[in-house]
Amino acid sequence: MGLYDKIGGQATVEKVVDAFHKNIMADSSVSGYFAKTDMAKQRAHQIAFFSQILEGPSQYAGRPMEKTHTGMKLQQAQFDTIVKHLNAAMTASGVSSADAAAAMANVEALKGSILGK
Repeated sequence: MGLYDKIGGQATVEKVVDAFHKNIMADSSVSGYFAKTDMAKQRAHQIAFFSQILEGPSQYAGRPMEKTHTGMKLQQAQFDTIVKHLNAAMTASGVSSADAAAAMANVEALKGSILGK
């Protein structure tokens, strides 16, 4: 069983994304990156993206991480803040700490693409 199914599939991913958005929008150190973002569209993209990186359905059809984050000048501190909020969203959505750690390892693998390094 893949991580996606283990954590509860689509319903849990949707809860995680909703909690994640709430967390990042409440944090002034990262919310500005989303000031001009259509959050309904972003929600759909992130549900598809997170589903894919959690070993679920490959339904993400958005731009590659390198293109999405080009010009944002994200640094390690912002990446760490986003990861913290995603981890908290997983915990709040009932994902076990072991499964959240496995998911975070998948996210960590994308750091170079997100930070442009």
